[in-house]
Amino acid sequence: MMRSVPAFSASSFVLLRRLLAVFALATLAACSSTTEYDETAGWSANKLYGEAKEAQAEGSWENAVKFLEKLEARYPYGRFAQQAQLELAYVYWKAGEPGSALAAADRFIKLHPNHPAVDYAYYLKGLVNFNEDLGLIAYLNTQDQTERDPKAAREAFDTFKELTTRFPKSKYTPDAIARMNYLVNALASLEVHVARYYFKRGAYIAAANRAQIALETYPQAPAIEEALYIMVISYDKLGMQDLRDDADRVFRKNFPNSRYISTGLERKTPWWQLW
Repeated sequence: MMRSVPAFSASSFVLLRRLLAVFALATLAACSSTTEYDETAGWSANKLYGEAKEAQAEGSWENAVKFLEKLEARYPYGRFAQQAQLELAYVYWKAGEPGSALAAADRFIKLHPNHPAVDYAYYLKGLVNFNEDLGLIAYLNTQDQTERDPKAAREAFDTFKELTTRFPKSKYTPDAIARMNYLVNALASLEVHVARYYFKRGAYIAAANRAQIALETYPQAPAIEEALYIMVISYDKLGMQDLRDDADRVFRKNFPNSRYISTGLERKTPWWQLW
């Protein structure tokens, strides 16, 4: 036997409709309260770019990033979009986001390989890697740059080299060449630093081999003087007199007045602090 379903009265339907309406209004209010107001809504490309430039002038890098990102997203074509892509690399860097800066520079180079300002993109990419670990703490501690991870230094060197090769007449090329010379010296000094580390711990074969790598890879770097001296004293410790004499002859011929002859491996002011 089937049971009958109780019927709703008209007043019950009215009450139910009111409850649904209140619930809908509450839901809309909650959604609207969590939606962030966008002051840039309806701004033209020119307006967004102008605000981004003003933020850069004031050093407000986070605001500059916000305006440039919105400009590129809303107006992906045209000169403003290209300029935004290029300036984003710089603004990301100044905002302390080197990874985003490198990605933006790479994207600009890929999308606009023939752009008149693509040389600047290469230069900026090199600068980001060059300065990646040169922060205030390192400056205050006067940390020797040759004791850091050389990955960024090598990437900076490769980027500056590509810039100087592809755009020899670029206004950024002279500075890139100067930084390449610095990086060569830094990378050579890194090898010598490791060789010195091995020598002081009695690993004389490893010390001689690392100094040899520096000599062969960076023959014109200032650190070669110390590399040759480490080879001399390492071979001496190993009792390899022929190799010691050969290294000593080359060392004294190229550096007859070397301070290492009298002071040994005691270090004074490193070359990198004078750059």
